[in-house]
Amino acid sequence: MTSTPTLFHVSLTRWGWLILSACLYWLLGYNTSRPQFSMLIGLYLLLLWSYSLRIRPLFNKALPNPTDTVHYKTDHFLFSAAVAFRVLLLVAMPALSEDYARFIWDGRLLLGGINPFQYLPVELMAGGVAPTFSPDPVLYQLLNSPNYYTVYPPLNQAMFALAAGLSPHSLLGSVIWLRVPILLAEIGSLRLMKQLLSRAGRNPNLALLYELNPLVILELTGNVHFEAVMVFFVLLALWLWQQHGATNRGQLLSAVALALAICTKLLPLLLLPVVVAQLGWRRGLRYAAITGGFAILLFLPFFNIDMIRNMLQSIDLYFRMFEFNASIYYLIRAVGYWLAGYNVLSAIGLWISVVTTVALLTIAFSRKHPSAVRVLWMLTGYFAMATTVHPWYITSLVAVAVFTITDRWQFRYPLLWSGVVWLSYAAYRQLPVREDNLLIIIEYGSVLLMLVLDMYRYKSAQKSYAEAPVEV
Repeated sequence: MTSTPTLFHVSLTRWGWLILSACLYWLLGYNTSRPQFSMLIGLYLLLLWSYSLRIRPLFNKALPNPTDTVHYKTDHFLFSAAVAFRVLLLVAMPALSEDYARFIWDGRLLLGGINPFQYLPVELMAGGVAPTFSPDPVLYQLLNSPNYYTVYPPLNQAMFALAAGLSPHSLLGSVIWLRVPILLAEIGSLRLMKQLLSRAGRNPNLALLYELNPLVILELTGNVHFEAVMVFFVLLALWLWQQHGATNRGQLLSAVALALAICTKLLPLLLLPVVVAQLGWRRGLRYAAITGGFAILLFLPFFNIDMIRNMLQSIDLYFRMFEFNASIYYLIRAVGYWLAGYNVLSAIGLWISVVTTVALLTIAFSRKHPSAVRVLWMLTGYFAMATTVHPWYITSLVAVAVFTITDRWQFRYPLLWSGVVWLSYAAYRQLPVREDNLLIIIEYGSVLLMLVLDMYRYKSAQKSYAEAPVEV
């Protein structure tokens, strides 16, 4: 295989692609609001087309032939473009989500010496409960959950406080400082993905499936969602284990990195059963205990009975009260109304949770499948049963999918999902928000079809090879 061109010897076609893509990101980041669905979907479709031009060749170059001694060359131009697109959005106000307002609110509370888990924003605005805190009415009006306690773990809270402290009087300034650790995490993930893929004998340019993905760029860097930091720490945990896992120090460092991922977003808790299955009960439980212990240590500065009660209450309310872009949940709800005339989920919700947990644990301990494939399936099952699936949730699936692309099988449904999930923004075309059931059917119908095709290819590939599957 020949080396890819340097930044100074690139074809005009590539420069044209870069300029066109940058213009599309600029329009979406700076000139398009959430109610403008026609413009949102039009520009996004163009970005998906642009993305497909660069990733399509990667599916034929996932893994070299056993006799191929030529090493892959990193496509520096495309990796530089991935970073440039993110930097381009550095000073944009998030247009598709108001979550940043809660981030800044929590950060200002911390700077004021107030535990963000202790008070509702509506209580603080009413006054009396925290006389030392002067709430910003402009910021308060931007909050999308003033009647709910915060659910963001301690590492997130630290980044919120840093952003609020570095720019105490400017919302845009605070947003920029929120975006900086996300941008740094994305650059770190780029490097880690390339190294992990190279070590597995795969094409390091497969990292571009994540790094150039429009959903990842727009939702994480653009709309300031900290799944980017979570993904970085999960990758760091894997990299540290592969580098030093044979030593106690390596295991400790890897477990601490995973704990930092959990203290950014709670989602990586799903990885612990896979770790136990992969390492065996003794080593796996030791790793999980270190991870859990360090995570608890980070929670201690916020710990009190109110924090536990309030956080659990908010999580419970989130799953019971919020409904957006769900799949199986909506299907069960519709069947319940048809058969019983009411939302049966209130009666069978506990049983669904038990069945989902058992299913996820069964997948986690299915050692005949590569660990990356198991994680992909677990996340898919989790999101399939969720009551709320915001577009940025799918970015974690895209990150895992990178490690499931081989010469034997290719799981492409997360990439498709990252495209069609954008249809969920149609709900914001009017106020109050109203979802379009036809678009939800199109979204999940297309993902299900691709999932079935991916599973068929995967099963066929497993039957064709007697040797053990490639592990990551």
